[in-house]
Amino acid sequence: MEGRGHRVREPREGTTPGALNLENVSSKLSRIAMLARRAEGRAFTSLAHSIDIDWLREAYRRTRKDGAVGVDGQTAEVYAANLAGNLQSLLDRAKSGTYQAPPVRRVHLPKGDGSTTRPIGIPGFEDKVLQRAVAMVFEAVYETEFLEGSYGFRPGRSAHQALESLWTQTMRLQGGWVIDADIKGFFDTLDHGQLTTMLHRRVQDGVLLRLIGKWLNAGVMEHGQVTHPEKGTPQGGVISPLLANIYLHEVLDVWFEQEVKPRLRGPAFLVRYADDFVIVCVHEDDARRVLDVLPKRFGRYGLTLHPEKTRLVPFRRPRPPQGRGDGGNGPGTFDLLGFTHHWARSRKGAWVVKRKTAASRFTRAIRAITVWCRFHRHRPVAEQHKTLGQKLRGHCAYYGITGNAEALARFSYELVTVWWKWLNRRSQRASLTWENYLAMLKRNPLPAPRAIHSALRRAANP
Repeated sequence: MEGRGHRVREPREGTTPGALNLENVSSKLSRIAMLARRAEGRAFTSLAHSIDIDWLREAYRRTRKDGAVGVDGQTAEVYAANLAGNLQSLLDRAKSGTYQAPPVRRVHLPKGDGSTTRPIGIPGFEDKVLQRAVAMVFEAVYETEFLEGSYGFRPGRSAHQALESLWTQTMRLQGGWVIDADIKGFFDTLDHGQLTTMLHRRVQDGVLLRLIGKWLNAGVMEHGQVTHPEKGTPQGGVISPLLANIYLHEVLDVWFEQEVKPRLRGPAFLVRYADDFVIVCVHEDDARRVLDVLPKRFGRYGLTLHPEKTRLVPFRRPRPPQGRGDGGNGPGTFDLLGFTHHWARSRKGAWVVKRKTAASRFTRAIRAITVWCRFHRHRPVAEQHKTLGQKLRGHCAYYGITGNAEALARFSYELVTVWWKWLNRRSQRASLTWENYLAMLKRNPLPAPRAIHSALRRAANP
């Protein structure tokens, strides 16, 4: 255990296979995390023994049951019919090395602008369970070293915490210069060789690494044809977000904290959520230096910054004009996690950073409501009312932050208008006037749009 680079072999627990209950799964996770903290920078060679039948049961419990099916068409309901037998078979195949990772089923989902799509890979249900089990092990190891500025797909962290951190630090520094970066096709270009090298520095368990390799090379099925890309990890897989965090932890987070910040003239910080990130520097020359070296750093790891979507945004707090001709150029805006960030006056007249629903996200949400109303317009009105109420609450659950009231109200109004339009197309003979429609909504109102995340209220009311 002495010296960096030595391997760590944690002692096995004296229990028979399958003897642990779910409560002890949590104890095992805590124990792995404790060893990871104590053995910083050293590699684990024996982790797979932690995965037993109880571990798989917990992984099954954490796996979403209503997701889309993979290439085998197996549903969670069918898998649960013989859960004990299926999990035992899965465990035996995973430990013996005979498990064969099936290709993922690729579907294309529209992006915010509606003109392009994002490829999503859907694993089979059994594959999801095993990926979850392996992800639980790796999370216990890597959560001890992931940095504070990383928020995406980590236990106990959320997009709203990332937004709050960004707001708090930007307000403390009174703004600055924002590097609004976009990684071009990150999940499709992640380099397998680089990733394997990174994993080996912390985990050298052959069983787990072979499983990761099988998932990376399983291929994708689209239109009945299976292809095997040499790069990337399917976006949508259970293990993919964790692998993305491990990759960008080294490529970006550690590099920025240990190599970039000490060389800057003033304060700077990074906020990252999966492959979405911004860097804020107080001084313009610092920001330009970082922006100049950032593509070179990413290029070393097979990644490319989108040249048209990566930009430097002046985002200093507005100041009173200093003289003739001054004050004509105000601060810019930038988007992160579905919100446009901009400077505005609070109710008390102070300059604060506010957030509003990004235009692309707003348009995409209304388009989705339109499509739903169109294809469900012949369903009972009460059923439509219930579902649209759920959709409105879901929208507010994410975008309902203080200071975004105008966009929330506009979304509610657009939803009401779209629903009325498609109710009127239920029949060519009958029509529903706007007045009668409003009377119906008065008797059965939809939920009122409101801010959900009160923890962020100081963003608009400091």
